[in-house]
Parts: sequence; structure tokens; C-alpha cells
Amino acid sequence: MKKTMGSKYDPKTFEQAVYQYWMEKKHFSANPNPDKEPFTIVLPPPNITGQLHMGHALDHVIQDVLIRYKRMRGYEALWLPGTDHASIATEVKVLEKIKREEGLSKDMIRREDFLEKAWAWKAEYGDRIVEQMMKLGNSCDWDKERFTMDSGCNDAVTKVFVNLYRKGLIYRGNRLINWCPDCGTTLSEAEVEHEDQQGKFYHVKYPIKDSEEFLTIATTRPETMLGDTAVAVHPEDERYARFVGKTVMLPLVGRELPVIADDYVDRSVGTGALKITPAHDPNDFLIGQRHDLEIIDIFDEKATINEKGGSYEGLDRYACRRQIVEDLQREGFLLEVKNHEHAVGVCYRCHTAIEPRLSDQWFVEMAPLAKPALEALKKGELKIVPDRFDKVYSHWLENIRDWTISRQLWWGHRIPAYYCQDCGEIMVQETPPATCSKCGGTHMLQDEDVLDTWFSSALWPFSTLGWPEDTALLKYFYPTNVLVTGYDIIFFWVIRMVFSGLEQTGELPFEHVLIHGLVRDAEGRKMSKSLGNGVDPLEVIESYGADALRFMLATGNSPGNDLKFQMERVEAARNFANKLWNASRFLLATLEEGEDYSFKTTELELADKWILHRLNETVKEVSRDLDRFELGIAAGKIYEFVWDEYCDWYIEISKIRLYGEDEQRKAVAKGVLLEVLTDILKLLHPFMPFITEEIWGNIPGVDSDLIVAAWPGENQDRVFEEEARSMDRLMKAVRSLRNIRAEMEVSPKVRARLLVEGDAGVRQLLGDEEKILMALAGIKEVVLIQEEPAEEVVTAIIEGARLYMPLDDLVDYGREHNRLEKEFQKLTGEVKRARGRLSNQGFLAKAPEALIQEEEAKLAKYEAMLKEITERLEVVREKIQES
Repeated sequence: MKKTMGSKYDPKTFEQAVYQYWMEKKHFSANPNPDKEPFTIVLPPPNITGQLHMGHALDHVIQDVLIRYKRMRGYEALWLPGTDHASIATEVKVLEKIKREEGLSKDMIRREDFLEKAWAWKAEYGDRIVEQMMKLGNSCDWDKERFTMDSGCNDAVTKVFVNLYRKGLIYRGNRLINWCPDCGTTLSEAEVEHEDQQGKFYHVKYPIKDSEEFLTIATTRPETMLGDTAVAVHPEDERYARFVGKTVMLPLVGRELPVIADDYVDRSVGTGALKITPAHDPNDFLIGQRHDLEIIDIFDEKATINEKGGSYEGLDRYACRRQIVEDLQREGFLLEVKNHEHAVGVCYRCHTAIEPRLSDQWFVEMAPLAKPALEALKKGELKIVPDRFDKVYSHWLENIRDWTISRQLWWGHRIPAYYCQDCGEIMVQETPPATCSKCGGTHMLQDEDVLDTWFSSALWPFSTLGWPEDTALLKYFYPTNVLVTGYDIIFFWVIRMVFSGLEQTGELPFEHVLIHGLVRDAEGRKMSKSLGNGVDPLEVIESYGADALRFMLATGNSPGNDLKFQMERVEAARNFANKLWNASRFLLATLEEGEDYSFKTTELELADKWILHRLNETVKEVSRDLDRFELGIAAGKIYEFVWDEYCDWYIEISKIRLYGEDEQRKAVAKGVLLEVLTDILKLLHPFMPFITEEIWGNIPGVDSDLIVAAWPGENQDRVFEEEARSMDRLMKAVRSLRNIRAEMEVSPKVRARLLVEGDAGVRQLLGDEEKILMALAGIKEVVLIQEEPAEEVVTAIIEGARLYMPLDDLVDYGREHNRLEKEFQKLTGEVKRARGRLSNQGFLAKAPEALIQEEEAKLAKYEAMLKEITERLEVVREKIQES
């Protein structure tokens, strides 16, 4: 993909074109290949109602990094995309549109008409989030894109429902379920969130029949007393033992309620006497079953009081609460009201308080399915990263309840259950029956409900690959390798995929579950519409480019932890991209098409061997980190290598040869620069795919695309341990000299002699690399000496040598005095601290001998350095006096 690089880094000029090029070349495509090992990730399907938010961006960047990395490692890497039909959210959106445009509510339209409009809505808006994913750079195999309600997924859902029903694991029952009055549907336990809310404890007097005595009941929901059918106390609670078996009168209603004893009652909560409302509390429901209590349902589907509420019929539950409290007060039944903070279950979608409600629903029996899913983790067959989330996974499975899977909606997978209108027989099968299997009747009615959205999502890893058919895709790419997801849906989705995969295919759907956290704002708050602190990733891409956003998200990520979004870090990532762009332009401007830039090891100089060694180390460490899912650490190491070592050091050193006259040395420098840049682009590609592909396409002689280039490997011919250590000493010398010049505010134009005294090896190193010191440290010549010079000098001390620069060459003596004085004070403090510690009898008595010896060595070093600084101070003071 050849194109002249612009003088400035401007991602708008190439990101879209690069993505379109990848699509045209089918680089995202993955197919069964017997010569390659498969690597598969299924994209957690975003809702078709959704827009790409920062949480999606983080989730997708992590997956894309892994897929691009494995693709370059030679795997047949499939990232299978798709979208979720999102039953509740989509139905709400479509009904709002119908209401807005036609003035019709749900009860005024036919199901068929609604579904026609819902599919039209999906066709118009459902691909919006897919287009947004492409802007982020997702390298998904879009030819294999799926939808949770496409025909293949629908067949899989129907097959699983029928299979589980025939095994007795799906059943229909009248149970207490979680009901959302606003959405008008059932919710599973996982779809109920809990919010701490300020409420009240109402202490109500329940009179004992034919007595002046009464029991005091504490309740947070006085409106539900209309459905009370008993009062329960603990069997060992001596306060109430004499009342068990008696009867109380229900205030305002007059219904007689038995006083029963049950172990469930907590004597320390409230008054220790518990009103029992089996129709409106799950624990009360169980108590009611144990004691064969009447069940009185007082709410309709809108949480409005029904005809069983007597004079309160027609009131909303909260209006009823206010009225009942007022009536209890007036009639003398209300004894006390206390403030009380408690956790309230709310709908995960609309945050309306859920209402426990008795209803005929479809359930999945979870105990038999949960056991193998739990065993898979315990045996190490399933690995969660980081493993601290093992507890969340295990706790949910160990305490799981049967899953309510029916929803009172129209948009979704309709339950494949058919009711004979002639005899009442229920038939569950994959195709609609023509006649009743029991009576032969022909009047059939399909169940009106649809399945929980998560029922189809649970099948995603295998239904998307063609199951229940034994397709080539399924045989090659399943089980998948990694599932990337946030910690907030471990129980919603991960667990359900695991038990569904084991039950239906006999295999785990994936080996690893990589958990990431939430993207929070700069202050650590969760992004939300109410706080107005959300950041639109598309706006960030528009301003800074996709690569900058991707790199910021990757470098801030560590498995399982939340990430703070800071625009400053996006800007830093953009600056990094700009640094890479400019460095690449600098090199490419020196290269010619058709030239051979290969080199021999014998031609390499010290800096060449150092940068190649460091590249080799970086390749090894980054590969290891990516294999461990430590994407943030890997990205950080690439950043440091590119910015600090390649750009700030090696390119500057290479300019000595590039601007010199020796053509052979110049060619070697170009060759090393090019080899390192080539591998940098490979290492960085999974994180910043656009800029790396754009630069790659401008390298002379490149005839393939970076996205499918081979990942760099460790190269034993590039191991130069000794040279790397020598280069480290040289760099320390340069830094020391630069620091002195900076502290003394010496102009870069001022050049000074460098006098080197010390070990022979260091003296030879600095002498041999005189040109680097001249280029990077403002030195005009290197002079090797045997003893401390007589002239006034400034001094830098490195391991094995003392470096002097004559004061007359560069110094303002007043400033040098101040610098030395600061160093004197610092070293004086260190000597005092070390002497104090070594004179402390407590330290000497308790510290290990090795620690004492270490402290003695430090003291000796500081005293020697202090002695030198003191002597230098005396010289500088004399010089000041002379002047």
C-alpha cells in the first residue's frame, strides 16, 4: 500500500483508507486451514440499540490486540462479530417510535405489525454500531457476522430449548418471579440490580384476637399487608412462644391470620415478628409453602392494587403505601416510624423497583447444569484472568437459583411450546405441530412469551459457528480460545455460556476468560448520562485518531481493574504516534528503492549492537506479556523502547554516520535503523494498526502488508550482552554530563573538553566513543588522564571513572559553587543518616549481617564522594576570590 508520507501526522488522511484496503484484501477473513492452528474469539455482541461507548472501545481494543497478535504469530485467527437483539431495549425503542409517529400504544397494535416494524427498525439502525466498530479498527471477519435472531441462531435456540425440555431441565411452573412493572416483563435474578435506598421501618400493631394484647410488626412495605396470610416468629424466641397457634387480626382489613413458628425468622431484625405475604416476597413464599398458607396476589402487572385490595383498588403501590400509612395512623395501629437504609432490587434496564409476583413462567433447572460448570473451574480446565474472579464465578454457581427464561415481550425468540385448545396438552418441539399428540385436535396456539435475551447469548460461541449442524467452521474453530468481557456480566453471560457449551457440545466454549474493568472518568466515577461525564469514543477518534485512543486504552489496562479515562493520556498517545511518524519519515527520506540495506555483524558498531540487543529483549518481553494477557505492560515496554531508546538515543547517535562522509558506515546505520523500525512496526501493530500499516507501506522493498506480516522472534545473532553493558555506561556518562551542563545553564553552543580518569576499560570506552560524546554531551574532545587534573574542573562520578570538564571551558563559578553546595548538603545528609544508623545499637543487634555490611559500604561511598565535593568546593571558592 504505497503512499508518500505526509509532512505531519494526520490520521484523518489515511485511517479510513487503510481500513478499506484491509477489507478489500480480505485480511480479516479466517477459514479452516489444516496447515495452521486456529485461534478464535467471539465478539460479545453489542445491542443493536446501542452506540459505541468507551466500555465497548476498551473491550474491543483488547480483543483486537489479541487477534492481530495471533494472526501475526501464524494462527488462523478468527474474530467472529455479531450483534444482540436486546429484547427489552429494542422493544422499548420500537414502541416509542410507534407512539411518536402513529400515536399507538402496544395494546393497540397486533404482534405481527409490531414485529414488521421491529425488523424494519433493525434494518435501519442495527448496523450503526458495526460501522462505529470499524472506525475503531476492529479486524473482525465481517463476512461471518451474525445476529442473535438470524435463522441459524434461532434454530440453535429452538434446538436447545427442546433438548433441555426433553431432559426435564426446562419446566413450566407457577412461581414467584421478579417482575418489572415498567418494562412489563419477568426478570431473572441476574437482571436484578440492588441499590441502597433510604426507606422507613413502619412499626404496626397487629391485635391478638379476643385479647388486649398485640404483636408489633416492622415492615418497609406496609402496602403489602393487604396480602398478609400469617405472622411468623422464631420457634425459640421466648418473647412470642405463648402466641404461636393463636390468631391476630390484620389491621384495616380484619382478616384473621395465624401466628406460626418458622426457623427462617431472624430474631434480631425488626421486632422479631414477621408478617408473611407469600405472593409478594420470595422468602415469604417459601414459608407459605411449608405452612400451606393462602396466597393472595394484590398487584396487577403495573404494580397497581387489584380487586383483592378492597378499598385500595386502583392505587399505584406507592400511593397505596401513603394511604395505608395515613389510615394506620388514624386508626391507632401505627406505633412508630424509623428511617432505614436498605438494598432495593431494581430492573437492570430501567431501574424501576422490581415487584415479586406469582406467575406461570418457564424455568431452567440450574443445579444439574451448574455442577459441571463449577467442576471445570476447579479442575483448571477453565481459567479466569485474573483468578481473583474465580470466587465470583464459584459463588454464583454454588448459590444459583432456577433461571426464569420467559419474558412477556414480542421481540425475541418465541418459546417453541404449543398448547392444544381442545384438551390443554402442551407440546414442546422444533416445528409447529399440525395436530395434538394427545387428542388429535388441530386447534393449536403457540406460547405468547419470548425467551430471555441471555438464553440466545449463552449459545453464542457455538451457534455462530453453525451448531447444531456439524459445520467445517464448528469443527475447526470450536472450542474458542479466549472470551474477553467485563466483570459486570460474569453471571449474566460467562457462566451461562460455560454450562450451555458443556451441556450442548460436551466441551467448554473457551479456555480463558479475560476479565477487564470499567472505564471511569478522570475522578474515578462511573460514566453515566445522569452525571454527564461520558466520553464519546467517536469524538475522540475524530480529534486524535483511532490509534491514539486504542493505545491510551491499552496502556491503561490491567486485567480485572478499572481504568480512568484521561484526555491528557490520549494526547500523550497521539504525541507518541507523532514521534513515531517523524522518526519514520526521517529514516525513509534517506532510503532508496532497490538498495540493499543488509549488513554483517562484523560491521556493527557499539550503538548498533546495543539497539539490536535491546530490540531482541523487547521482542521477548512483549511476546511473553501478550501471552499472559498483560497488554498494558506490553504496550508500556514498546513505548519506552521506541521513544527513549530508538528515537532519543539511537537515531541521534546514527546521525553522526548519516551526516558523515563514510558511505559504508552510513549504509550500516541505515540498515540497523531500518531493521529496528521494521520490528517496531510489527510490535506496535496490534495496538496502533493504522499508523503502523501506513508507515510500513512506505518502506522500500516491502511487498506484503503488515497486518499479515510475521511477528518478530528472538534472534540469537542479536544478543550482545557485553556491548549492551558498555553502552549503558556510555549513556550514563552522557546523562551525567548533560545534567551538569543543565544545572549550570551552559549554552548548547558551548563545547568543553572531557578529561577521563579511572578504570582502563571505561577510559578506553569513552575514548573510542568520542564522537558520541561530542554529538550528545557538548564535548569538543576526550582526553584520557591518569590522575586528577590540576586545573579547575566540574566533576561527574560514574561507576569506574571520574569525568572532569574544565571550568574555564564552560563555567560560571558562582553557579558552580551553588551546584556543589547543593550536592554537599545532600551528601552530608546521607553520611549523617548512615552514621546514625550504624551507631544505633538496636539496629546493630537486630539487623542481618548482610544489611549492616551494605550500610557500611554506603557510608564509605558517601564519605568518599563528600570528600571529593568538599575539595572541589574549596577550589571553586578560591577561584571566586581570585576573580
